[in-house]
Amino acid sequence: MSKALVSPPKQQPNYLYTIISVAAVLFLLGFFGLLLLQSQRLTKVLKEQVDIIVELNSSPTDSARLALENRLSKSSFVVPQSVEYTSREQALELMADDLGEDLLSLDLPNPLYDVYTFNVSALYLTPDSLQRIREVLIKDPIINDVYYQESLIDQLTRNIKKISWILLGIATLFILLALTVIHNTIRLALYSNRFLIKTQELVGARWEFISRPYLRKSLWHGLISALLAIGLLLLLQFWFQQQIPEIRALQHPLAFASLFAGLIILGMVINWLSTYLVVRKYLRMREDELY
Repeated sequence: MSKALVSPPKQQPNYLYTIISVAAVLFLLGFFGLLLLQSQRLTKVLKEQVDIIVELNSSPTDSARLALENRLSKSSFVVPQSVEYTSREQALELMADDLGEDLLSLDLPNPLYDVYTFNVSALYLTPDSLQRIREVLIKDPIINDVYYQESLIDQLTRNIKKISWILLGIATLFILLALTVIHNTIRLALYSNRFLIKTQELVGARWEFISRPYLRKSLWHGLISALLAIGLLLLLQFWFQQQIPEIRALQHPLAFASLFAGLIILGMVINWLSTYLVVRKYLRMREDELY
């Protein structure tokens, strides 16, 4: 056996440093994930604030009007409880509030129509979907026309697509950086054990036997790192809620749970895979290459 393999003192990998480093990387990755989830929820909220106006004919019957209201309320493309009815008299009063009470004193015929307004679910807020919705609604005999701001919707759709591509690119970069940093951290942690790994091989131990304890530790350390990162993210989210109470409306517990589960899986898988590659690398090296 080579003298070099016997001489170095036994050292233990600095697992505490590894756990903290991996937790820091997972925290940054999770923080970006939280921002991404909040932006998606905010985008959905903004989309569902766009009003669609359904203008009725001049003299709809109450039964026909209520049937339309019931139909709109049950439609899959309508945001629940967003359907509102405004009579022509109410519309005239609202206009008078804006233009002055003198408008009512003129005693002119009311030129306005009864209208329904509602918000469209974010899934349907595309030019093609809105056009199909308009074509379906306008077939109702009591509907005079359907209005929405096409230019606003086109611009909103384009901007959301641009932002989505930018966020996707940043997310990919974050994941690649996380993989690189975690792998290098584990490689440095196991560097002190490279002689022990090689010695076990030289005395006849199988690669699977040598790798097994390191791989088990890697899964455990990955879990601890992920839990530390999740704890910090929960504290950060709680602090944001105290500073900006409105952010509670953007929360989605299931999405948060999926993100945290993803961090646990990512931490364990990357730790395991990096440890596997590093140990196998040292096993393949010759004794003189360990220096």
